[in-house]
Amino acid sequence: MNTAITKDDVRQFWEAASCGEDAFAIGEDDLSRLKAQAAARYALEPYIFDFARFPEANGKSVLEIGVGMGADHEQWALNAPARLCGIDLTERAIEFTSQRLSLSGLNSELQTADAEHLPFQDQSFDIVYSWGVLHHSPDTQCAFKEVSRVLKPGGVARIMVYHKHSITGFLLWARYGVKSGLSLAEVYALYLESPGTKAYSLNEAKDLCETAGLDHVKIKVQLCSGDLLEGAAGQRHQGRLLNFAKAVWPRPLIKAVGARLGLFMMIEASK
Repeated sequence: MNTAITKDDVRQFWEAASCGEDAFAIGEDDLSRLKAQAAARYALEPYIFDFARFPEANGKSVLEIGVGMGADHEQWALNAPARLCGIDLTERAIEFTSQRLSLSGLNSELQTADAEHLPFQDQSFDIVYSWGVLHHSPDTQCAFKEVSRVLKPGGVARIMVYHKHSITGFLLWARYGVKSGLSLAEVYALYLESPGTKAYSLNEAKDLCETAGLDHVKIKVQLCSGDLLEGAAGQRHQGRLLNFAKAVWPRPLIKAVGARLGLFMMIEASK
């Protein structure tokens, strides 16, 4: 069903508000709003640091695909890369990230661009990083191939995409799919973030990498705030039922036995 979704549909969704903007970018001025968004992001997703390993940027060439509001991009910039580039499908994200780096006295080569057609030469980067972005692209396989193309031999790609068999997905399916007869894939495409959003099984994620020419694939599934009904999870789906679920949700049990059902699938692969 995703064939009807265009890149403009995705762009328009994220031009309306960058990820985390409405929920977390709260403050009296630009600096305080950007700091609040980053603080909330890392409070809810502290595992980003272990996955990204920002200090490895030192002296390396780094590309981030989908900079969003620029919190991760600032972390890359703080670690003195030899070259830092960032792209996003939306002008809004590039403006946020440019502003964040300017306020911190940092620099990057930022531009509006398409993950399926990266504006860089072959074998340009030691590290290619993307957190929660490529599953929004209409042709995610093409985007993975572009990651491989611009990665240097021996370079590393660190990419988070959504995991199909997740608590978040099952909750959305129970809410929207049961009565309407929608498949899990259709529920993700219609009700999780931008139109056409996809999620992958472990084997499908491995195939994405191998088809793109990426090797030594390591995958870790991570519970996120959506799975645990924490923070601003479910803000598109407010209601009494959600409020009740948040109040009674067995978070300790889920953390103990449900780790394999996390929404975030963190992929590391090399070339």
